[in-house]
Amino acid sequence: MMILRPIQQNDFSALVKIADESGHGFTSLPNNEELLQKKIDHSVSSFAKAASQPGDEGYLFVLEDSETGEVVGTSGIEAAVGLDDAFYHYHLSKAIHSSRTLNVYKAVDILTLCNDYTGATELCTLFLKDGYRKNNNGKLLSKARFMFINQHKQRFAETVIAEMRGVSDENGESPFWQWLEEHFFSMDFPTADYLTGIGQKVFIAELMPKYPIYVNLLSKDAQAVIGQVHDNTRPAIELLKSEGFTFNGYVDIFDAGPTVEAKVDNIATIRNAKTFSVEIGECQGETTALIANDKLVDFRATVAQVNLLCDADTITLSAELAKALHLNVGDSVSVAAL
Repeated sequence: MMILRPIQQNDFSALVKIADESGHGFTSLPNNEELLQKKIDHSVSSFAKAASQPGDEGYLFVLEDSETGEVVGTSGIEAAVGLDDAFYHYHLSKAIHSSRTLNVYKAVDILTLCNDYTGATELCTLFLKDGYRKNNNGKLLSKARFMFINQHKQRFAETVIAEMRGVSDENGESPFWQWLEEHFFSMDFPTADYLTGIGQKVFIAELMPKYPIYVNLLSKDAQAVIGQVHDNTRPAIELLKSEGFTFNGYVDIFDAGPTVEAKVDNIATIRNAKTFSVEIGECQGETTALIANDKLVDFRATVAQVNLLCDADTITLSAELAKALHLNVGDSVSVAAL
């Protein structure tokens, strides 16, 4: 059984392995043991904190194979971005160049540096090991976060965003960054990406072009990847689109990967989730569903076959499943059909 739970201190070595496997372009998991330990510390304290509104909390989850005890993936939520460090994006929009005298009208794409998503809740740090990218594991790793947000809404903002990994090659080189590097920076993409991941963002404000960039002045390779995702990220963005997330022209300042957004109450899993009272017994259901308890520090979620009767106020879970989710008879559980 695959169980999603909050990260714990003894997951440090597993997180180091995941960070190493995730490779270039995965800014939220820098391959730096000191920073990874700080991420765990911050997550543990965030889950323990009594928060009545979104702040600097960061919630990190891990996916565990209950049979082997192996941690095979991770995903996270930042309650509100940009409150301590500036949260930069480029916004893709149009500028109009026209002359009635010459009868010329031309719309051109421009990229403008902005902080428009300050205060939004961010989905982040989603990574699943190769051998486990099957059997709804990816859906569990991603969608369970929506269940957590729904059950603790006071901790999160009304707008939820997700930055998608942009295009880069096997060496970590980004066509978009190569153009920026040539004209404004003197460091390669992996270095810039790493510095951002460890929190050293001041160089962005110091070196980034302050004025809008005309897209048609970029190299053809750079233009081609604006708003595009890395091949490994396609399943993740398709899943978010199915949840109601949309792309509104915001892209990453390093690799130009798209940022998608949704209002909390418009997210499909949240709209479709129903709350039941737990009964324990024989469970021979035919509906594949995401199941999550409503706890905080002891949050647990999984995917299982259940008998889902929408007009009922109770749901029967097997003793094994109830134990794995830290549930007893009479407890509340959220269920959303996949």
